[in-house]
Amino acid sequence: MAGLPAAWRRALITSILVAVGVMAAGCGIGDESSEITDLCAPPGLSAASAAPTNLASSATAGPDRYTTANTAPLESIDVNKLGLITPGTLSVGTLSDAPPSICVNSAGTFTGFDNELLRAVAAKLGLRAQFSGTEFSGLLAQVAGARFDVGSSNITTTDARRELVGFTNGYDFGYFALVVANGSPIRSFADLGPGTRIAVVQGTVQDDYVVNTLHLDPVKFPDYNTAYANLKTGQVDAWVAPSAQAEGAIKPGDGTSVVQNAFSLDNFAAWAVNKNNKPLTDALNSGLDAVIADGTYARLYSDWVPRQLPPGWKPGSKAAPTPQLPDFAAIAAENRTDEEQEQNAPKSTLEQLGDTFFDWSLYRKAFPDLLETGLPNTLILALVSGALGTAIGMLLAVAGISRTRWLRWPARVYTDIFRGLPAVVIILLIGLGIGPVARNITGNNPYWLGAVALALLASAYIGEIFRSGIQSVEAGQLEAARAIGFGYRQAMTLVVIPQGVRRVLPALMNQFIALIKDSSLIYFLGLLASQRELFAVGRDLNAQTGNLSPLVAAGLMYLVLTIPLTHLVNYIDHRMRTGRPDQPIDELEQATITEGR
Repeated sequence: MAGLPAAWRRALITSILVAVGVMAAGCGIGDESSEITDLCAPPGLSAASAAPTNLASSATAGPDRYTTANTAPLESIDVNKLGLITPGTLSVGTLSDAPPSICVNSAGTFTGFDNELLRAVAAKLGLRAQFSGTEFSGLLAQVAGARFDVGSSNITTTDARRELVGFTNGYDFGYFALVVANGSPIRSFADLGPGTRIAVVQGTVQDDYVVNTLHLDPVKFPDYNTAYANLKTGQVDAWVAPSAQAEGAIKPGDGTSVVQNAFSLDNFAAWAVNKNNKPLTDALNSGLDAVIADGTYARLYSDWVPRQLPPGWKPGSKAAPTPQLPDFAAIAAENRTDEEQEQNAPKSTLEQLGDTFFDWSLYRKAFPDLLETGLPNTLILALVSGALGTAIGMLLAVAGISRTRWLRWPARVYTDIFRGLPAVVIILLIGLGIGPVARNITGNNPYWLGAVALALLASAYIGEIFRSGIQSVEAGQLEAARAIGFGYRQAMTLVVIPQGVRRVLPALMNQFIALIKDSSLIYFLGLLASQRELFAVGRDLNAQTGNLSPLVAAGLMYLVLTIPLTHLVNYIDHRMRTGRPDQPIDELEQATITEGR
């Protein structure tokens, strides 16, 4: 250790400390063998619930204007005329963070009630359902742009959404649940006011309800678990969420409860389909009626979301039979005990903090998936985009300092555009814009398009880094090279550019570290479960458990990657500036040199 340079010693010590923390978490140091609840597993009848009695008086069920009167027989459907992106395969965009409706289970499979039901419908049609994870904010646009055949995300239908996509008949209904801390003065939607901090997930129908119906300004979050965590820690006053997600998230000891619900017959949950693809919509409607008729719907519903249907509503077309479901209200009454009520005492702030971020059993569960799936994909995306971005960046730097304006101006415009646009916008433009054109090359898999988008984004910054380094080299270096007979290109290539690159190595490493973290944005394009990077794996485990500890575990993995890289580049930069330190000459070697003279 004493013989190592100081930079290497610091990097080694830091890496050891982080690795020890990772191993301690992975081995369960401090673990009390607490049982992990998998929210992405069918809860069964033990989770049965009756229809809520605390419905908001203003939420009168309106007429059902969209459910079809009947459907076509299955045998009359020609699957070759459904306009599928890949023949024989139903490409489905879904989410991973809203159990029990849509989620990724511990085996890395997209599941949940919505997806299992759609898988059964696809089987009735003789199709294979292929699920890819994405973000809800871009899901409907991806369906409209033919990135996916179907969007499956417990999507509540609204008139505004019908302007963008088409919808099947309803397969589920949705209450809006108002969740508050126990003892809160808020007891109904009517108690929400301009000064209330109301959590919603951005782009959802709950977001639209709070903004356009209640005329309030909500606090918007990217996913349900983050919104609920903010409610538990007191950062927001209330959470408006789908009832299924709210009931699934609330656990004994959280100190929260649902105080009121809202419901409308017109806003059922359905699968989204391209607006111009009526044959596929009709086929899915037929398949839905078929799984209702053969009892598959009742089985899946009882396993995943066992709650009493609201009066006047049933799934499928108006001609579909009413599913034969157990008496959920009676089962819920039998399951309710005084002991459960006593367990709902709120935990202290420190207990909430420890349970939310430092559950060691979840660290142990997270690291195998992070190492097997997340780490390889993060490294692949970062290395590919980094190499391509560096090559393009060097071309931009050389063009940016060119004496020819036809090279200089395009380079400056490119740099201004790609540095000025948000990273998510660039990724969506490349993935959704070029994706349909390059479908035959990519196989409708945007993984590599995401890497290209990251490279184009990084190249704008890398080009400026290279340009600043090259222009920092003294003019005398170029003049000296020209004086000994080098041409301009030779002098730039062999003398000026190498010196400029050496001077900006730390800045280049900072950009590569940023690429490692920006790789998490590729998830917006919709990826298979096997293509998830570190943050996506952590987020999916967060959805399975309702706990943020897997995200902290993913953060530790980022530290393991970035800290050694930072110290390594600092060491290389120091060596290139100071050279190799003088080493004492061995006595025998010194004698040999002397004799030679």
